[in-house]
Amino acid sequence: MTKDPKTKQPSRNTKTGYTRRSFMQTTLAGGAAAAGAYFGIIHRADASGPIVIGHQCELTGGFSSWGYWHDKCAKAAVKLINDGGGIAGRKLEMAVGDTESNPAAGARKLRSLIQRQKASFIVGSVHSGIMLASIPIATELKTPYFSAGEATEATGSKGSRYSFRTGTDTYALAAAGVPWAMQNLGKNWTMIFPDYAWGHSHHREHRKLIEAAGGKVNDPIAVPLGTKDIVPYLARIPKETEVLFSVFFGALSVAFYTQQKSMRLDEKMKMYSVSGTIEAIDPRDIGGATEGVYFLENFPRPLEFKNDEYHKKFNELMNVDDVYAKEKGSNKVMAKSHCWQSYENFFVLKKAIETSGWKSQKDTQGVIEALEGLKMENSLAHPQGSKELRAEDHSGMIDCYMSRVEDSKFVIKKRIPRADLEAKLPPRYDFRKYAL
Repeated sequence: MTKDPKTKQPSRNTKTGYTRRSFMQTTLAGGAAAAGAYFGIIHRADASGPIVIGHQCELTGGFSSWGYWHDKCAKAAVKLINDGGGIAGRKLEMAVGDTESNPAAGARKLRSLIQRQKASFIVGSVHSGIMLASIPIATELKTPYFSAGEATEATGSKGSRYSFRTGTDTYALAAAGVPWAMQNLGKNWTMIFPDYAWGHSHHREHRKLIEAAGGKVNDPIAVPLGTKDIVPYLARIPKETEVLFSVFFGALSVAFYTQQKSMRLDEKMKMYSVSGTIEAIDPRDIGGATEGVYFLENFPRPLEFKNDEYHKKFNELMNVDDVYAKEKGSNKVMAKSHCWQSYENFFVLKKAIETSGWKSQKDTQGVIEALEGLKMENSLAHPQGSKELRAEDHSGMIDCYMSRVEDSKFVIKKRIPRADLEAKLPPRYDFRKYAL
């Protein structure tokens, strides 16, 4: 896109040198050059009316403790974008659909967001079952859809040209965590997980890498959703287990950690998990049940382990403290390793829309092509860190962090750079071959 040579930037504040709008754009883009490019794009756009982006979110039901944060992040992103001039000079409007944490309801709400509320793009669900039910609908309706859940299939066997994910999936989490865990925790693994898409996907991906590295994976233990007494399932764990890998969430996760602690399993084997199992949970609130557990995180919970101005500002926007990520004035703990996607994905779409010159649905192909291979620099728009949306399989390539709970705080033991992951994660699909 070329800039209009006649474009004039807003007048400068005599004290600061910038208007509020130009300051916001510079900060969000991470540099003055990006801000200058932004103004050229704004004044070139001649379309009118707001741009509607749908947010498919778990406001009620079993995932509502996560949904609260996804909703809060999305609202913060929309406000920042509109304060900075909108998208290509047009106001951004967010339409929200509560999935009720249910795949059938989530699928219905998605259709409503697109067909009734006229959303042109969707920032989608963190619930793996819902996102897998949603991708065929988004594809049918030719609407770009950003997943926030981790089941690999969303950017794999059930993905399409319209499905994207800026965060990790179970494929990436296995590649990030297994080598370190095999070397430092043990080679005989048992996996216990909810009988649900996310858990089964973790089992498949981790098992491949563990066995390929010479480890042993015992029979999986799938726990029905809604189970309160996990002891009968914990009793099935083989005594020779060196690493117990769990992937529960919410109340089921609390039940797992407290009940395994009462059985003293953590004294007999190493406890390993992913950040999703401790999302929106403060270790201090469950009596030390997660003490000593290793977690693979997507975004460090304490500020000190990724201490930059954008991380700090993001914490301020979310009104959380810098150690426990707990909301000030409430007991809500930020679902930090996932909800950043519901914030960043609005900025990702903004960039692709402006880069492609999108004005209406007929221009969606240009947005998809702009998203494929999109690079994002660490900034207020991308506080999780620099990343890339891989062109072939639409997967986010990000840094990951191996942490351990010590004295109820998350302490990073190793950072896994995205460059290391890219080498271990060859694309298994190339969606660019798919027709639009």
